[in-house]
Amino acid sequence: MKKEKFTYEKSGVNINVADNFVKFISGISSNNKGKKKFSNIGGFGSITDIPNNFKKPKIVACTDGVGTKIEIANTLNKYNTIGIDLVAMSVNDLIVQGAKPLLFLDYISINKIDLKKLKPIIKGILKGCKISNCELVGGETAEMPGTYEKGKFDIAGFAVGLVDEKKILNKKNIKKNDLILAIPSSGVHSNGYSLIRYILKKKKINLKNNQFLKKELLRPTKIYVEEVLNLIDNNLINGCANITGGGLSDNIRRIIPEGMVADVDLNKVKTKKIFKWLKNNNIDDREMLKTFNCGVGFCLIVNPKNLSKITKFFTKAFRPYVIGKIIPGKNKVKLNGKIDWS
Repeated sequence: MKKEKFTYEKSGVNINVADNFVKFISGISSNNKGKKKFSNIGGFGSITDIPNNFKKPKIVACTDGVGTKIEIANTLNKYNTIGIDLVAMSVNDLIVQGAKPLLFLDYISINKIDLKKLKPIIKGILKGCKISNCELVGGETAEMPGTYEKGKFDIAGFAVGLVDEKKILNKKNIKKNDLILAIPSSGVHSNGYSLIRYILKKKKINLKNNQFLKKELLRPTKIYVEEVLNLIDNNLINGCANITGGGLSDNIRRIIPEGMVADVDLNKVKTKKIFKWLKNNNIDDREMLKTFNCGVGFCLIVNPKNLSKITKFFTKAFRPYVIGKIIPGKNKVKLNGKIDWS
């Protein structure tokens, strides 16, 4: 009786397909106009230059994923935007420290390599890196049969940035009577999707037949890098916060110094149609505020005298507006009023 020969491919892993995917990444990366060739991809490690215009450089590193927004992409069989989300979730955290994104790496784990999914994801990552003016220097794609169900996968991103020591955004810079500005989000961004999917399931909503939700739920996260770094270079902000999981309260709280309070007027928040839709699905205000950005993707803490200068750095769609100010007190954040969901 002939004995069966065991191979890696029979276990569900095809190294040849993986190698071809690496070649694809290297090819589209090197063809990015205006960017240098990413020759590190496919090697054991990634090498990049350290810019020489930093006097006292400090390294800032972040990592994140896009959560169950992946399942919306799977449902709609549309993968060209979640790569942008992946970059956004890390680089928007980097700039809170005042750091300029320098490099990005991705990690993709999947039950079986599917180029129809992976190619548009990588193209999205490259687009996000281009918007952020950083390099995709490498990554890892792991084929993991038996760990993930058929068609399932996950992605994670890792960003490294640099900031001059004197330009680090320290909470000590935030003073009494500073204004709190809201920069609009592009939509839901990448938080709260487990709740969204729960609503879709309970309400038996066919996402494929709902044009509004199809567009909104895969709308990519806004990347705030260019605008915020311009403000930092011009010494126009004292602090900032990326509004992700935990909403306004939890994220602003992280940057407020002891003895100060971010006094936020929710009446001034300009929400968006997608959040009004969510609110109308029997979610109370408290749950909305701690789960979603509710239309505020990023916050700036600024000296009132700089307000008119700051708005010039933004397009109309993402122009910052005042939602509160810094006052003395305890508990760091105070939410007043109520968002108009009508």
